[in-house]
Amino acid sequence: MVLPPGTTGFCAIVLAGGRAERLDGADKASVEYRGRTLLEHAIEALLDASEVVVVGDPVPTTRPVTFTRESPRYGGPVAGLLTGRDALVRTPRTLGVLAVDMPRVTSWTFRRLHEAAVGRDGAFLTDQDGYRQLAGVLDAARLDQVRPDYEGQHGMALRRLLSGLDLVDVPPEGDEGRDVDTWTDLRDL
Repeated sequence: MVLPPGTTGFCAIVLAGGRAERLDGADKASVEYRGRTLLEHAIEALLDASEVVVVGDPVPTTRPVTFTRESPRYGGPVAGLLTGRDALVRTPRTLGVLAVDMPRVTSWTFRRLHEAAVGRDGAFLTDQDGYRQLAGVLDAARLDQVRPDYEGQHGMALRRLLSGLDLVDVPPEGDEGRDVDTWTDLRDL
C-alpha cells in the first residue's frame, strides 16, 4: 500500500502529564522500574512508531521524541491525546496511545493491537478484569472525525470520546495490562 505524501503508517502519543496523586505527586515518567524510567519503557514499547510525541514535561530520553504539554495543564487523557495528535509532524494512518505508567506493554503488544484493529476503528488493551487500559491504536482519520472542539477536551472522559468508534478490546498477555497508580502497584510488578 502506498501512502499519500506526508503520511506515515504509525505514530504514537505517550501520556505522561498527569498529577500522580496516588504516587504522592511523583513524576511518573521519571519513576524507575527494572533500572529504567517508566518513560523509557513506554518509548521502547513504541519502537515501531515512526514518530513519538510525549505529552509531559521534557526529560532526557535515549530515543528522539517530541515533548509537548496540554493547555491548560492536567486536562486529562483526551486533552493529552489530542494535544499530542496536534504536535505530530507526520500524518499517521494509525495512532498509538500509551499511558506512561504501563511498563509491561511492549512493541509486541502494539503489533497485536494493530492486528486486532484490522477492519475496525481501533483496539485497546484491557486489564485482567476486562477494563480498557490506556494502551491502544486508533484509525487517525476516525479520531479526527469524533474529536470535540478545544473547549470540550479538558476533563473529558476517554470512553466518551471513543464511544462512537468501532473498537475491539484485546485481553492482556501476562501482566502487560497492569498500570502503576500507587507505590504498591510498582512494588507488586
